[in-house]
Amino acid sequence: MLSNQAREAEVLVIGGGPAGTTAATLLARDNRTVVLFERAKFPRDHIGESLLPASVPILEALGVMPEVRAAGFLPKFGATMVWGTSREPWSWYFRETNRQYPHSYQVWRPQFDKILLENARSAGVDVREGSRVLEVLFDGDRATGVRVSGGDGDETWHGNYVVDASGQEGIIGRALGLREMDEHFQNLALFAYFEGAQRLPPPDETNILVESYEHGWAWVIPLHTGWTSVGFVMDRQFAQEAISDAGADATFHDQMAATAKTHELLRSGRLVSGPHIVRDWSYVSRKVAGDGWALSGDAACFIDPLFSTGVHLALSSGAMVAALVKSSLQDPTIAAPAGDVYQDLYLHQYGLFRELARLFYASNRTVDSYFWEARRILGEEDMLPREAFIRAAAGQPPRGYERVVIERGIAPPDIVQGVRAVEQDRAGRQQEIAAIGGEIANRVPVLLAGTSVQRKPVLVDGEFTWGYVINGPGRPNVPVSEVVAALLAKADGSRSISAIVKTISEEQSAKEQQTVLQIACQAFGILYADGIVLKLRNR
Repeated sequence: MLSNQAREAEVLVIGGGPAGTTAATLLARDNRTVVLFERAKFPRDHIGESLLPASVPILEALGVMPEVRAAGFLPKFGATMVWGTSREPWSWYFRETNRQYPHSYQVWRPQFDKILLENARSAGVDVREGSRVLEVLFDGDRATGVRVSGGDGDETWHGNYVVDASGQEGIIGRALGLREMDEHFQNLALFAYFEGAQRLPPPDETNILVESYEHGWAWVIPLHTGWTSVGFVMDRQFAQEAISDAGADATFHDQMAATAKTHELLRSGRLVSGPHIVRDWSYVSRKVAGDGWALSGDAACFIDPLFSTGVHLALSSGAMVAALVKSSLQDPTIAAPAGDVYQDLYLHQYGLFRELARLFYASNRTVDSYFWEARRILGEEDMLPREAFIRAAAGQPPRGYERVVIERGIAPPDIVQGVRAVEQDRAGRQQEIAAIGGEIANRVPVLLAGTSVQRKPVLVDGEFTWGYVINGPGRPNVPVSEVVAALLAKADGSRSISAIVKTISEEQSAKEQQTVLQIACQAFGILYADGIVLKLRNR
């Protein structure tokens, strides 16, 4: 029986996965009326069991870490890999680059996603399982609602904002033609679950195993249920032809037989589910936010799962979308510029992961085959944003993967040299700042060419507010305080730091001017160490 009744809510969220539940939970806590539509009934099956430590702070903010710990998920301390220049397995650990969060988790997604969904419900979200969104309604370019099919028939819901977290279905992206397939990752995955498989020897027994082999690479993820998630990532054309000729089951077992360590771990196991096929591999949306709508998680982009980034991108984008929606509803004048900044932040994060995966593929020398040779050629092409990636790698961010790429593979020489040059330059600049000491106030800061200070929305404490950012080569949208922005605006290459301070604090007391001078010396020292200030020359 069809229903034509129309209903209303401030925010309509499509999809009950990590992206949708994160956005919905945070918005409900902001006292917004939120309705979440999920086509499945939870718990539901989903791939993507291996989390990153960078996701743990978001889970803490959502308040679900007690449930995550109580669930008994296996801690993931790092990764064991057959990759790079040696066929011998080697391991690296999160604690090497992230002391605050030295481990993540290997989660059983039906259970993990259920935890997130129930947390959203507890926060006040109107969760509607078994409700499929048929289309998003628009008035011109503005999203105004959704049409939903559920147990009570079709319904129309109107809202001030629509968050599309519908996963690879990508309702808004497909409707507006936003999705662009990534030609560099034209792969396909076959995955299955085993019972009774062996684990890696201690201390790596809960690590993910990533093994390169002739036709691609394999993952092996131990789960607290006693099952093991196993997948093979292959060239899409090769895999489709193999599946067409021999079937998915035979192709899966052929790939397993072609591996060494993976085959060894699975020899005593029993296949209990699958194999399943994952297509529509890697893609990105040209636009991820518009008038009254935003994309989050896999609805916005999906990247090769080499580094287990899917859940993290979903959680982090869900948190950013919540900030975008909250800010837009509070102040409609900030909606469009905040949407642009959200897109910049999200796609910058996606872009770094993407370039990392490309570089890691290109750096593998353990196998000679069509699959790997093609990806080495791709890896030698211009990488964007190359300078930003080099700076991220040199900075040793908490993800840690960047250093592994440089140290364990044969990366393109300019990347290796670029990282080393940045690190050496940064170390030298830090030593120089220490040597200058209090004399820095008399130095004249000269900014890197192309550096500018702009007034933009910045993400602070869960919302977008007007602030200031530095934009320069390899350093997009670096937030700075209003004081630092004023200082940088006066840095014309002719005035010393103390002279700059005088120009912006003439009406302040001597004590206040001294405070500003201390802030200025510290800020210009940090910016010099990072290369945004090119020189600190003598007057």
